[in-house]
Amino acid sequence: MIEKKPIYYATAGLLAVIIFASNFLSTDIFQAGYQNFSVWFVLSIFSFACGWLINKTLGYVHGGKVLFAVIVASAFISVFLISFFSEYFGLSDLLVENMILYILRNITLGAMGFFGMAICEIIHLQKESESGKSKTEELRRLLANAQREAQIIIEDARLKSERMLYEAQQAADEVIERKAEVEYRLKEFISAERELIKKYESEEE
Repeated sequence: MIEKKPIYYATAGLLAVIIFASNFLSTDIFQAGYQNFSVWFVLSIFSFACGWLINKTLGYVHGGKVLFAVIVASAFISVFLISFFSEYFGLSDLLVENMILYILRNITLGAMGFFGMAICEIIHLQKESESGKSKTEELRRLLANAQREAQIIIEDARLKSERMLYEAQQAADEVIERKAEVEYRLKEFISAERELIKKYESEEE
């Protein structure tokens, strides 16, 4: 979350001053020559830069609300100023068209501020998207490594279990062989004892 310091609102104040200053420019920007148009172009660039800074400092949502409030306040101040000083602005009569014209000029500069905010936000989102893609690739790489390590561990465990089974089978076979050998020797011993007993009995008779 962006920390909103009081100094950050100075950019919105600067934009309000730029919009208010546009009221003192001629409305015939194309008929008045390149000089007047240049001033309008510079004001538009400044409005764009202010919108960019507002998005950087106040965020897109809160900054958009602040910028909208600046545009509305500037429009009201312009209407109030023109109403009371119509002769200074060269307006013999206060026509609705003249009021709308000045309001539209304020809205145009405000729209340039919104345009700057939008471009800044798009670049920010693009960077986040690229960062997210790199993180996704990193996670995929880590997952692939983990799968390989797990496969190696499983294969090693399988080999160890097979070796243990083989050793256990060998031990069991050895026990069976020893048992068979003991049984064979025991049968031979019993057979020899029987022969000895028979021989002993025959001698006594």
